[in-house]
Amino acid sequence: MPEPSALPVPALGSEERALRRGFHLQAFEDTLSLEAGASPRTIDAYRRDVIRCAVFMRAQGIESAAAITPGALREFVYHLKDLGLAGTSIRRNISAIRTWFRVLLADGLVVQDPTERLDTPARFRTLPIVLSIDDVLKLLAAPSLDERLAFRDRAMLELAYGAGLRVSEWIGLSIKDVLLEEGLVRVLGKGNKERLVPIGRTAIGAVAVYLRELRPVLERGHGKGILFLNGQGKPLTRMGAWKILRKYVTLAGITQKVSPHTLRHSFATHLLEGGADLRAVQEMLGHADIATTQIYTHVDREYLRTVHRQFHPRP
Repeated sequence: MPEPSALPVPALGSEERALRRGFHLQAFEDTLSLEAGASPRTIDAYRRDVIRCAVFMRAQGIESAAAITPGALREFVYHLKDLGLAGTSIRRNISAIRTWFRVLLADGLVVQDPTERLDTPARFRTLPIVLSIDDVLKLLAAPSLDERLAFRDRAMLELAYGAGLRVSEWIGLSIKDVLLEEGLVRVLGKGNKERLVPIGRTAIGAVAVYLRELRPVLERGHGKGILFLNGQGKPLTRMGAWKILRKYVTLAGITQKVSPHTLRHSFATHLLEGGADLRAVQEMLGHADIATTQIYTHVDREYLRTVHRQFHPRP
């Protein structure tokens, strides 16, 4: 089996002429051959990388270099990852594409460069840690009613996972931000951008019990209207939230490293695995750019690859 980096460029067939014209491949190759210091091997690799990109774009209904968008290029990078190319090969592809558009811009063949915000494979090497659904259920069940602050801790964990909140968001929630009758939580995210996130019956019930049974006991005039208070009746700090989470991760018997953001990652991944629309998940997470949300579709692809390697008789 060939190395992934040596995977063949798809056959161009009779459409080669239209492809080369629409994507200005000749102009790119001519410039490459004149560039000082470019070895024949590098020129050939760049040419193959750009042809592969052009073929992919044609398959997506994009007929010219000028019509290529940043989103289409991101999808191409994901496509390369799905082909099994190593990070070094993907970086070379990205370098080739950037060089391609630099040439086209200089020649006036395109008016904008869609590669300016193109991600590198670095993000693939640091995919977020995600808990399995079974581990999430163990974690949410870990607070025992014998614990003095069990109602708070259960409500906090249910809300953090149930709404996919950042730790700063969940410790910053005020009582008025939890709209239990509507099944919503009002979140003030990055850049003071407000969003409404639905929460399920379990989270609603846990928060309602905490508000009724425990928070009035904790409140000593220093709560400032904040939802989650510490044992002294003051707003819970980020470090306090970390300590609470670590405690229940240990009690649940979860061995992998878990941070508050792990619950947010798990929320997004489980929604997408269940068939949720990417843009709906983007809205719930409060991402300004859908490309940030797309990392979770990649987590799902990695999971599928792992399952295939583990169970297929010819991995």
